Amino acid sequence: MASATRTNRVNRNPAPGRTPETPGPGRRPSKAAALWRSSVGKKAVMAVSGLVMLAYLVAHMLGNLKVFFGPDDLNGYAHWLRTIGEPVLHHGWFLWLARPVLLAAVVAHGVAAYQLSRRDLKARPQQYAHRRRQSTYATRTMRWGGVILGLFIVWHILDLTTLTVNPLAEEGHPYQNIVASFSTWYGGGIYCLAMLALGLHVRHGFWSAAQTLGVNNPRRDRALKLAANGLALLLTAGFLSVPVAVMAGLVR
Repeated sequence: MASATRTNRVNRNPAPGRTPETPGPGRRPSKAAALWRSSVGKKAVMAVSGLVMLAYLVAHMLGNLKVFFGPDDLNGYAHWLRTIGEPVLHHGWFLWLARPVLLAAVVAHGVAAYQLSRRDLKARPQQYAHRRRQSTYATRTMRWGGVILGLFIVWHILDLTTLTVNPLAEEGHPYQNIVASFSTWYGGGIYCLAMLALGLHVRHGFWSAAQTLGVNNPRRDRALKLAANGLALLLTAGFLSVPVAVMAGLVR
């Protein structure tokens, strides 16, 4: 009886390669858990969550460009976003339904990226004397670009959503709030730096997602690379055009 009790207890001193959380021989992890624990699964999560965020970025950029048509167009667009789904959905419900999905994509993307990075470092404890320059550049760009974008998301929310760090902001006036934010050197500077990091992140991320999801092949590689470069350039130019126009006095 004592022997059976000891057998059922959690192994506090697991054998090498095992952890207390690792299921025993009689328990198998679910397919979802097994997929998440694998490097392939984490890359797939990064690819899918990245595509969700990419779709949002394209829509967000198109909405931002309405600033060039004046305050009525941009403020009207912001109001329309809160009426999507009416009368089935109440005022503003669409945004509150979309935000958790976007937040989940950001968190899943960041966690998977961090865990893959840690796994890669553990697999290569010794620094290689010679590295492929292109691979190192892409890896460092994605890693540090992700950190910059993560910090920027926090700033962007505080700046133009909660209006916490935007002293001249007015609730319900997005056009005026954008002008107020980008009229300061730090508001425009932070945004421009983040958008440059975004362009590089999208360029490498789109190509990586295509490889992870098995979309690429020798016949499509050239087209996919052109698409990655074109999309990154389009997003970067579109997002940068707004703060540059405000700082140049073209949008007031």
